[in-house]
Amino acid sequence: MRTLLGEVLRRRRLEQERTLAEVARDACVSVQYLSEVERGRKEASSEIVAAVCDSLGIGLADLLAEVGRDLTAHRAPVLRLETARLRRAAHAPRGSRSGDVVLLAA
Repeated sequence: MRTLLGEVLRRRRLEQERTLAEVARDACVSVQYLSEVERGRKEASSEIVAAVCDSLGIGLADLLAEVGRDLTAHRAPVLRLETARLRRAAHAPRGSRSGDVVLLAA
């Protein structure tokens, strides 16, 4: 989700033809931090997201709605860990026992 949030923030900034430095200055965050947020490498706090939204002149609700639309468009199946364990146990040969492995993909 943080990747999609960053993509929307970047898209909105570029639509306004603004630089990272301009938006970061207005939001009182470093250029490096904002860049990391836009690339989905940092999990921004709600305060930071609100400050960036204010800098971009967009409402937080509008940002989240756009992220939601993008999330729906890029929907990936979500498998609960317990369901995965049950499926694996059902298909494992008798007597075998393996460790839990979790794969998160975005």
